[in-house]
Formats: sequence, C-alpha cells, structure tokens
Amino acid sequence: MSRKPHWRTQQQRDPFFQKAKADGYRARSAYKLLQIQEKFKVIRPGNVVVDLGAAPGSWSQVAVQIVGPKGRVVAVDIQPLSPLDGVIILQGDMTALEVQDCIVETVGGPADVVMCDAAPFTTGIKLRDHVLSMDLARAALAVAKELLKPGGSLVIKVFQGEDLPGVIHDVKMAFHPVKVFKPPASRKESWEQFIVARGYKANAS
Repeated sequence: MSRKPHWRTQQQRDPFFQKAKADGYRARSAYKLLQIQEKFKVIRPGNVVVDLGAAPGSWSQVAVQIVGPKGRVVAVDIQPLSPLDGVIILQGDMTALEVQDCIVETVGGPADVVMCDAAPFTTGIKLRDHVLSMDLARAALAVAKELLKPGGSLVIKVFQGEDLPGVIHDVKMAFHPVKVFKPPASRKESWEQFIVARGYKANAS
C-alpha cells in the first residue's frame, strides 16, 4: 500500500496551507505578509509597491488588496508568473543590473514599498544557502535605493547566518527604524526571518 510523501502530509495538516486554499491565495506565504502588515503597517492604500521574487504571487495578491484601485503593484520574478488582476508582471533576474534598470523604468517614478520574499534555489548546504540569501537581500536593497521615495519601506526575507548582521547594518544605514521579525506563519523549523525597514533616508549612500 503506497503512502503519501511526508512533506505532502505535513502540507495538508498545515493550517496556513489550508487557509490559503480557502481564501484564494496562491501560497501560504500570504499570511507572512499579512502578519508583517498587521504589526508594522508597511503598505497603505494608494501606495506603489514593488514585489521582488514574487512567484507564485501571494504577496502581490495581498498588496493589491491593500493599495486598492489608486495604487500600483509591480511583480518581478525569474520564473514565469501567471497573470494577476491589477499587477504588472516582469520576468527576469532581480540581481541583474539590466533587470533592475527595467524595474525602475516600469515603475516610472518613486515607489512607497519594496518587498522581497525571494529565496535562493537551495542546495541543502546551510552556509551556501545563507550566502545566496544574502546576495538576494543586497539586490533588494539596491533596488530599494533606486526606487523608494523618502520615508518609504523595505521588507526582505533573509536566512539566519554569520553574514546577516552585515546586511542588517547596511539596511540601518539607509532606514530608520529597522526591525527583524519572524511572523507566526513562518514554520518553526524554518531559519527565515524578515527585515522590516521603514523611514527610508533618501540621501543615504
């Protein structure tokens, strides 16, 4: 008698997975952003939001609901992303300079929020996965510095490790306040955290 894979069984028992299906979100990660939003109020109606590493699109779904018809959401991912109502979709590697230039051109003006739930293609080697995560975090920070208006916000997923304090320091040089937060929707065994940075200092180097 065959058995379902262990991860599949865990997924079916996961209340956030079940809730995402019931609420029409593409992934359980929607609740991570909703919990960040509840605590920090990073997105407001009418905002321009850039969602980096957006696939499968659950964060963009949340953002569109919050910004409303007067706001705008631009989603970027290296993988193809199925269309989402109210979302402008770009396909490309967010760490590539030409893609970053395309994002700036598409947004067409200052943004209020840059957010990044991107994770690297994990290798299972914790140190390497951490380094790859830090590369994505630095790319998100670079895009934020190009796009954000003064006072804007940045949310980045990061993996814990020895290089994380350096990335947090770099974010603190450009934002205040900066918090590190693990939402309840993150699995307990996960080593992901989120840097939540507000109050962008536009004159920061």
